[in-house]
Amino acid sequence: KGGKLELDGEILGDPAAEFSGPLPLAIDITPAVADQALAAGASAVVAYHPPLWSPIRRLTPDTPKGASLLRLLATGVAVYSPHTALDAAPGGVTDWLCDMLAEPGADPRALGDRRPLSVHAQRDPNATHKIVTFVPADAADRVRDALASVGAGRIGRYLQCSFSSPGVGTFFGDDTTRPAVGEAGSLQTADELRLEMVCPEAALALAVEMLRRFHPYEEPAFDIVPLAPKPRRDAGAGRRLTLDRPTDAQTLARRLRENLGVDAVKLAAASDEPVARVGVCPGAGAALLDAAVADGCTLFVTGEMRHHEALDALARGCSVLLAGHTNTERGYLPHYAERINSLLPDARARTLDADRPIFRTLA
Repeated sequence: KGGKLELDGEILGDPAAEFSGPLPLAIDITPAVADQALAAGASAVVAYHPPLWSPIRRLTPDTPKGASLLRLLATGVAVYSPHTALDAAPGGVTDWLCDMLAEPGADPRALGDRRPLSVHAQRDPNATHKIVTFVPADAADRVRDALASVGAGRIGRYLQCSFSSPGVGTFFGDDTTRPAVGEAGSLQTADELRLEMVCPEAALALAVEMLRRFHPYEEPAFDIVPLAPKPRRDAGAGRRLTLDRPTDAQTLARRLRENLGVDAVKLAAASDEPVARVGVCPGAGAALLDAAVADGCTLFVTGEMRHHEALDALARGCSVLLAGHTNTERGYLPHYAERINSLLPDARARTLDADRPIFRTLA
């Protein structure tokens, strides 16, 4: 059935356009992929690699890519590219590639612990800062409600979230002050509550205004504390796979070749010692080599690396296992189609026959 498809990674098309299946999936937009998508009557295509990667000055039919994109655009077919977001997501391309290191037919969950090489930290837009103030107990509810009315204290689907703890405050007001409790001109103590609430950055100014308006003190004390993004252990670029059973690199290479169903993989071995930690990144993953070595990985699995990058890894005691750029990505697409269809059955997501590896191994 028709509907609106929300695409944060949309590269081409109108986000407000009506969407209907089928939804073809491919690694790259090629003329053959564009032909098959148009023949299928698709209104959107998922291309794992963004077809517009580098800045361009013009889009014309003078190149195969330009011609393909203009044909899709003219027919109203949108192009969505998940790429690195899909790599970093839990259960995404990188986790799938880790699974390919398991013994064929074995449960990949038994391989060992895995975590990102570069951890994704997520900032809650409703909790970018925390407001901390100190208020008499009988006024705490009034101040809390005032702050909540402008957006403070929202955590997920919960509203008016706060924390308070008792303490004793001191102050000395000069002769011009009119304290709400105690007297001016001498040191005073007051029983207070420390009241804390998260707050979105956009609401900070209004929150401060509301705090001053509803706080009983002439000069309320308060702090605004910026909050760090919260890291997720299951999301981020690359993976560090700690094997429960250390295994030699040649065995891991054999497993990878068999599970991917490719003719050959390439191994540059720094040592014959069993591997306990493996760095994994689909595609061209050299940018994560430093993180892998720093995390104690003695094998780095990716699609492709340049000669001197591999030499650098070997010099640092890290073997390199290469399976080909798209070989470390394309096999995930059927799983991706299943995930999409489980959430949006009407999408009828499927891979395309026209999406094929561009290299083959000749004996």
